[in-house]
Amino acid sequence: MKLIVCENYDEMSRKAADLVAEIIKENPKAKLGLATGSSPEGMYAELVNDYQEGKIDFAEVSSINLDEYVGIDPENPQSYQYFMNYHLFDKVNIDKNNTNLPKEYENLNEATEKYNDLLDKFGTRDLQVLGIGPNGHIAFNEPADKLNMRTSIIDLSPETIKANSRFFDSEEDVPKQALSMGMADAFDAKTLLVLASGKAKHEAINKLVSTDKLDPQFPASFLALHNNCYLIVDKEAYEG
Repeated sequence: MKLIVCENYDEMSRKAADLVAEIIKENPKAKLGLATGSSPEGMYAELVNDYQEGKIDFAEVSSINLDEYVGIDPENPQSYQYFMNYHLFDKVNIDKNNTNLPKEYENLNEATEKYNDLLDKFGTRDLQVLGIGPNGHIAFNEPADKLNMRTSIIDLSPETIKANSRFFDSEEDVPKQALSMGMADAFDAKTLLVLASGKAKHEAINKLVSTDKLDPQFPASFLALHNNCYLIVDKEAYEG
């Protein structure tokens, strides 16, 4: 794992954007795995600036996202579809037909099967952006005795619901389930780019960089298995 500690969130966002931009320049048809949340927001803003300045071109880029809440309309401002449109897709020249997020169907099992089929067709990503939850979750793969390999319906832990409540009017409004890639799918990329910022992530980052064990109760520990993983954090996340 390649650890990069940045002075602040802005520097972290710029370094992360530089890595994404480099991959797009090397391969204009790059396949990107994307994530939502506060950690990558700054990175997306930097990528939008790069596009507006003519430094990168998204015309042939394709993307696939980690997860989406269950029971939330794609037009809802708290949905991950809305997040991606607002922070990136509506501001660059990516073909939205080449962007993919989990979608609900009448039968949730059908939704997981369809997303697994889509992942298989999409193939290995050139880059997968990931965040780390305060409890060490990856995508919405929560601490458990056993972790899912493929896309599943996840019951969100109380810690995750509380952490995500800052985006909603109240904790009660946070969806209690999510449709999420499993660990095998989340790691199916040539390069992993893991972002973490702020004091709330310090405990998870400290545990990640100091552990020498794989623990399903701390899903982030499995990042050690990937042979090309960048962990980019700000000082607050690293030092507390």
